[in-house]
Amino acid sequence: MDEPLYLQDSYCRECDAKVLEILEPKKIVLDKNIFYPRGGGQAMDKGQFVRGTDIFNVVNVEKREGKIVHEVDREGLAVGDSVHCILDWERRYALMRMHTAAHILAATFVNETGALITGNQLEVDKTRFDFALENFDRAKFDEVVKKANETIAKSIELKIYSLPREEALKIPGVVKLANALPPSISILRIVEIPGADIQADGGTHVKNTSEIGRIEILKLENKGAANRRIYFTLR
Repeated sequence: MDEPLYLQDSYCRECDAKVLEILEPKKIVLDKNIFYPRGGGQAMDKGQFVRGTDIFNVVNVEKREGKIVHEVDREGLAVGDSVHCILDWERRYALMRMHTAAHILAATFVNETGALITGNQLEVDKTRFDFALENFDRAKFDEVVKKANETIAKSIELKIYSLPREEALKIPGVVKLANALPPSISILRIVEIPGADIQADGGTHVKNTSEIGRIEILKLENKGAANRRIYFTLR
């Protein structure tokens, strides 16, 4: 099985593939993959498999024992079938914009407060970040978002490449999420926003920050102790 196409090109919307395995009647493994599986805080892709005149809607995608498993809405596919995969592009692109914005906001928080993210969830319409931060200061959150938006407005071209784990971990701040990166991963995919952020990441991103729009805070929550939560969207 080749490297997932979404890692090679986040803008790849369609591809032809063959069914390698049927794990359950509606859970399918393909030889090529453009659908991002749920993971790393990013929501999964949705879309369709087309086989001749038959359409199978992809309703969930997850990783299981190293395999990308696609759940479709009905039975009928068989091993060896050829299918044309079509992403729900509007959903994917919204998640790409949100993910790149999240990198910039997380990096700005780290630079301004030193706080690591302790939890996150990226969705199409909003994203949630949890931070380990002693003081709950609305003015500080507003200041960080303002600085993140100033970075976004610079129209920065992203760079995506791979590095050996040992070399990558020498880069300051390459891991923004606490308890991330299991030891089994020897080669790390690096997403760099020059002058703004560099971190290990396996998700989908836009090519240029000009595609993001603007971060807007939806809600802030004080979860007690040193746990702070922010919900934001893009405008």
